[in-house]
Amino acid sequence: MVNLVDAQSLAKEWALEVGKLQREKLKKKNLEINTKSTLTDLVTEIDILSENMIKEKIEKSYPGHNILGEESNYTDKKSKYTWVIDPLDGTNNYASSYPIYCVSIALKYNNKIVLGVVYIPELDEIYSAIKDKGAYKSGQAIEISQKSSLSNSLVATGFPYDKKESTIDNLEPLNKILKNIRGLRRSGSAAFDLVSVASGRIDAYWEFKLKEWDFAAGELLVKEAGGEVFKTEIEGEPLFIAGSKELVNELRMIIEAIYKK
Repeated sequence: MVNLVDAQSLAKEWALEVGKLQREKLKKKNLEINTKSTLTDLVTEIDILSENMIKEKIEKSYPGHNILGEESNYTDKKSKYTWVIDPLDGTNNYASSYPIYCVSIALKYNNKIVLGVVYIPELDEIYSAIKDKGAYKSGQAIEISQKSSLSNSLVATGFPYDKKESTIDNLEPLNKILKNIRGLRRSGSAAFDLVSVASGRIDAYWEFKLKEWDFAAGELLVKEAGGEVFKTEIEGEPLFIAGSKELVNELRMIIEAIYKK
């Protein structure tokens, strides 16, 4: 069995080291930028370098573990443990020197998330959680805002990369929800939004078409901070909602009503 306290300590070290590299590289302003699935789905040389750094560290400390990363193929070693990493969540932001991007590292055991770490380099904030042990921001315990009504809530969302082609583009839910909330924020990083929910500076969050590496660490942080996460599919596409139980239910009802018409 893996000692999760030791694994968390290592994951935090890895995230801090990679985040430092990302800050330094960003100052040079000569990034090599390419596209993946669409013209708006970017990948930089730093995404790949960051992921390779984290993978090397995992393979050194836990050579028998599986690894799932955003920029590389799944490494299946038939282990009960799988590391899920998003080396640079918020690549579009990073490529434009917009200072909201994160390093996200999670560990699953028997397909359940047991450890999560998210580092925000430009804010120098590191979030961490171990299953059933609470959630922390730079060593201090955190909890969700406990808002129970959308009418006085600050809510975050995002949009899928294929919004030009897909009918699930989040525009209709946005129009409905916007009229029912105090305010809306769109950071461009799912990991950032999820730790914002976990720490109470954002009350709730929803987004379509997230991948596992987008939310793995943040999901655990929200749950360990007292929040709720709801995942389902709408017309075959994943929907992710996080916040207090009441806000999750409100958002779910609004969104499901739209697509059940």
